[in-house]
Amino acid sequence: MNTTAPAASLYEVFATVPDPRSRFGRSYTLASLLTLAAVAMLCGCRSLYAIAQWGRDYNHLAPLLGFTRPAKDGDGYRTPCISELHTVFAALDVATFEAALTRWIVARGVADLDQRVVALDGKTLRGSQGHQLPGVHLLAAYCRDVEAVLAQLAVPGKTNEHKTALELLQLIPLKGTLITGDAAFTQRDLCAAVVQGQGDYFLTVKDNQPTLEADIRAAFGPAFSPSGGQATSRRGRPGPKPR
Repeated sequence: MNTTAPAASLYEVFATVPDPRSRFGRSYTLASLLTLAAVAMLCGCRSLYAIAQWGRDYNHLAPLLGFTRPAKDGDGYRTPCISELHTVFAALDVATFEAALTRWIVARGVADLDQRVVALDGKTLRGSQGHQLPGVHLLAAYCRDVEAVLAQLAVPGKTNEHKTALELLQLIPLKGTLITGDAAFTQRDLCAAVVQGQGDYFLTVKDNQPTLEADIRAAFGPAFSPSGGQATSRRGRPGPKPR
């Protein structure tokens, strides 16, 4: 008989995120607002306007998400407008919010896997770049086994993906995890952090690290015969004679 407690719902996880709003004049909980935004995005909404409109179009679902206060016109329930969404998202503690999402995803099967593959990948968010703005660049840890992003962090303009990846590794389970990534993550400290967490790594090496690349090529090249005879490759085939 399985006695393991069921994983918390997304609403319950959002309830652990601190509410940045004043406790006076709240029409609904932060958990309700965040759950509505998540459901709206799952339905295809990609802007604050679309999320707010979804709340009006599917207002009959509002009580299921925790909205119980009647709208000002008495028709339906009050859900967040664009300005409310903007104000809350701007003040939200991003690190705490991401950590809550990570706990929810990990509890839904990631931690039960003996082995998992997690890819590190950075992308600039589409539509986030505007006039005199560099755009929002995020680094994500994607687990293909559960087809979900375990955690993601914004990459500050004054640093790079490598430094942000070190912070990201602290948010995900490393034991039994194979970390993959491109050449930007092939760094000593990052590899050491993965091994220290009892994980493994499979990273790309390019010519931006010529010494490391040469060492790898030498390790997999034909064996050298000190006697001057014909060398034998590591696969048992005769190698080229030394000159």
